[in-house]
Formats: sequence, C-alpha cells, structure tokens
Amino acid sequence: MATTTAPLATPEMIARYEPVIGLEVHCQLQTNTKIFCRCPTSFGAAPNTNVCPVCLGLPGALPVLNQHAVELAIQAALALNCQVRRKSIFARKNYFYPDLPKGYQISQYDRPLAEHGWLEVTVEGVKKRIGVTRVHMEDDAGKSIHDGFKDSGVYSYVDLNRCGTPLIEIVSEPDIRGSEEAYQYMTEIKQVLQFAGVSTCDMEKGHLRCDANVSVRLKGAEKFGTKAEVKNLNSFRFMKQALDYEIARQVALIEGGGRVTQETRLWNTELGETVGMRSKEAAHDYRYFPEPDLVPLEISEAWLGRVKAAMPELPAARRARFVESYGLRDYDAQVLTLSRAISDYYERVAQTSGDPKLAANWVAGELPGLLKADGKEIEESPVPAEKLGELVGLIAKGELTGKLAKEILPKMYATGDSAKTIMEREGLKAMSDTGELEKIIDSVIAANPKQVEQYRGGKTAVMAFFVGQVMKATRGQANPATATGILARKLA
Repeated sequence: MATTTAPLATPEMIARYEPVIGLEVHCQLQTNTKIFCRCPTSFGAAPNTNVCPVCLGLPGALPVLNQHAVELAIQAALALNCQVRRKSIFARKNYFYPDLPKGYQISQYDRPLAEHGWLEVTVEGVKKRIGVTRVHMEDDAGKSIHDGFKDSGVYSYVDLNRCGTPLIEIVSEPDIRGSEEAYQYMTEIKQVLQFAGVSTCDMEKGHLRCDANVSVRLKGAEKFGTKAEVKNLNSFRFMKQALDYEIARQVALIEGGGRVTQETRLWNTELGETVGMRSKEAAHDYRYFPEPDLVPLEISEAWLGRVKAAMPELPAARRARFVESYGLRDYDAQVLTLSRAISDYYERVAQTSGDPKLAANWVAGELPGLLKADGKEIEESPVPAEKLGELVGLIAKGELTGKLAKEILPKMYATGDSAKTIMEREGLKAMSDTGELEKIIDSVIAANPKQVEQYRGGKTAVMAFFVGQVMKATRGQANPATATGILARKLA
C-alpha cells in the first residue's frame, strides 16, 4: 500500500519526541546443508540447482530437522543471555510470495526456542541493556530477481536456492531509543554471533539483515505511538539512514496534524527515503498453526550442557581479558575484538612478540592500511600472525627501530619473507655501535648551533628536532631512546 511521504520534521521538532525502536534480526546459520533437507547452502550456485522436493514444496515431501542448525541456534540463544526452552514447537506461517513455493514458512510462534535475553551496548560512553524478547528458528524463502530491459519491459525470475536455508530470528524488546543505539546493537549482535561461530554474518550475501519497528511519542509520554515497519535493511549504514528518516517522517506527520499509519515500508537507497509497501500484517493474518510434519523439539539437560560446554569466549569477555591480561586501553580492546578473526590474529601476535601493547599498535594501526589497499580481510593477510609477532618482538628487543620496521612490513607483505630475512638482506638493522652513534650526534650538534642555543636557553622541545636529525642521518637505524639519552647528556 503506497503512502505519500510527508515533509520531514526539523531538528527542533524531533527533539521534543522520543523514538521507540524494536529490531527483528534475521541471521543465516553456518551449516553446510539446509534446515529440513540435505541440499547445500553454498552461495553463488547456478539458480535453482541447490533444490529438492522438500525445498520446492512438492506434495508428499517431508521435512527432517537439521541437528547442527538446532545446536547453532542454541549457541546463539546462550550468547544472547536467553533462557532456552526444553520444548519448542514449529509452526506454519501462511503467506504468499512468488519465491515461497510451499505457500507457508516453517517458523516458531507461541513456543519459540528461547526467550528473555539481553545484550549490552555502549553509546557515547554509557552502557545500556537492550532486551531480547525471543530467538526462534525458521527456514528462509527464495529470492526474486527483477531485470529491466529497454525494449521488452521488466522480467522477474525466481531463484529457489536459498529456500530452506536455516535462519534464526532475534526479536528485541522496544528498548532502542535512536539510530545510534540501533547501530551499536546490530554491531554487538554481529560480533556475538561471529564469535560464537553461529554465522559469518556476511551482509553482502544476505546472512544478516533486519526489519525495524519504529514509532515516536512525546518525551515523557508512557503510551507507545503507532509503529511502521521498515523491511529488509541489509547494511548498518542503510539501517541508520532509514531510522533517521522514518523518525523525522513520523514526527512531521504528527506535528502537521496527521496520523502515522501502521504499515510496512521499504528503504529506497536511490531516493534516500522510506516508501510505503503494504498495510502491516498482524499475527492472525498469518494463520499460524503447529507444523503437522514435525514433532516438538525437545532439548534435554545433557544436550544443553554439551552445547554450553562448547561455547567459545564471547566479545565482552575477551575485551575484559585483553584489558586485564594485556594492559590494553578499553578503546584498543574494542578495536581488536571487532571480529573473531581480528582478535585471534592479535592474540597470536601478542604471544609471539612478548609485548602485547606494542602488538596492538601494529595489528590495529600498521597492518590494516596494507590490507585495505589490497581489498583483503585480516584472515587473508599475506603476513601470518607469527611473522608479524616476530617483527614486533625485534622492535621490543631493540634490534629494530619503529621506522625500520615500517619499511620492512610492506616488504614482508609483498614477498612473504620474514623480518629477519629482510633485515639481513637489506642491512636494515638497528645501530648497536654507540661509539658510531655518538660521532653522528656530535656532527648533528655541530651543524645546528642555533638549535643548541635554544635548547640550552630552556626550549627543551627542540630535542625532537635533534632526534629527527639523528634518525635522518642514520637512515632510521638509531634507537630513538638511546639517541635521546646521548643528546641530553651532550647538550647539558
């Protein structure tokens, strides 16, 4: 159902209102086969090749539940601090889409897998707990592809490869109060699910996407406003933009004397606005009833215990450990746990080098520039963690200066050689002969009498100039700390 977009509210208008947001996050579970059959879940296969009678909804085809999918869903629920039900029920959710061949989705309704969880986010230094209403399992629909041809109009195709891919839906409480909170919540969800090994959360492949329920109310009001749902937000940036737009749209409607309509809307990236799609369905519209072809899912205490015992360390716990064990700042710990791959890589570098703080600078600061220029993720790094750890260790021992190390790292990246191999081949070693260093420092002092006078006159900041000149004269091979000590003695 299309609606006319109202003019957007001014910041002054928006400031009088409080947005109320709940997110429904859909996450594809990292299984090799689908939730109710043995068809592969691999991405990028030729259209309609990863299908079978179950995927296609053919008469007489019966679903069989994937045990690994259940275990991943339980891991997700535990990671989100939810209470796992010992008995949950699958249900048919009836609706028609061209890419839903059964005419219904197998989901969970009144007895979901898990409930009553929470996730903590930090916005502008303030921690807040967002409630998780439920986590339930379901199968994904297929994909409609719309192609336009200049002379022939528009053609629509249906690819059913994605049909039956195992999903979990994570439904939040309406606790989110702005687009930034929503952004941080989604960031934390992604990290938690990746760390738990539940999903790759690759948004480009549709492994993580969300729908947002948005309403506004005057600040101080208790009653929620009428909500609109913004569907299929497949990037954090688009989600934030869509929420900001929708909040401004609803405030403008109310301020103009109108009413917000309960409806489903889409985010149009080209127009930069939400557009009406259809009236919002209620639960009864889906005619939920228990799935007759699946028995109730019963999770024993022993099974739940095995899944709990196999749970990996989660982002919040790892951040706390990095701060406590490695002496990192909160900010550095946050950066180094953006993904499980980054944090695993950092930990190997820290352990190899023996200097966790220095390792943090190189993993978070120096290496990402090379990777970004090459379009690679850290798990694709041509410099293994152990080799970067060796480089950092050489700096920590004084065998390399930071300047020389910055010359060596790109060569390690390009050739795959170790830091020591490049050092020896190109003579890029830290200067260990203090007698030679003293001679160079004497010549630097002699060549800069004006700066000597300034330093001895009390302008101690000139020391940085002298150190820079020494580093230049030694091609970065002098140890800055050693050079500073000798300079201070000779300039006194």
